[in-house]
Amino acid sequence: MIRGLLVLAGCQLAGEVLVALVAAPVPGPVVGMVLLLGLLSVWRPAPDSGVVKACEGLLRHLQLLFVPAGAGVFSFLSLVGASAVPLVAGLVLSWAAALGSAAAVALILLRLASVRREAS
Repeated sequence: MIRGLLVLAGCQLAGEVLVALVAAPVPGPVVGMVLLLGLLSVWRPAPDSGVVKACEGLLRHLQLLFVPAGAGVFSFLSLVGASAVPLVAGLVLSWAAALGSAAAVALILLRLASVRREAS
């Protein structure tokens, strides 16, 4: 399991280094995950390997990783309260945009399916 954690940390470190070298506008951990995906697609670890065990352990206790984010929100609760109207407006508008775009895509696909049925 230690080797698996080292592989995960190494991929994240490699991602951070690549982002720092290239000055990419992407977070280092995201680049590290892409590197890990490429590594895992080439090297298929066995189900009992350290990488799989480390990932299963992290996923099993994933809820603990959200504690610092929740504590951060509570430490800035006065700022969140002062900006409540723009935050709620942004949430509602983004929800409506996502719902509208999903409905538009669904309508387009339904029309395409009906045109194909009529043509055949």
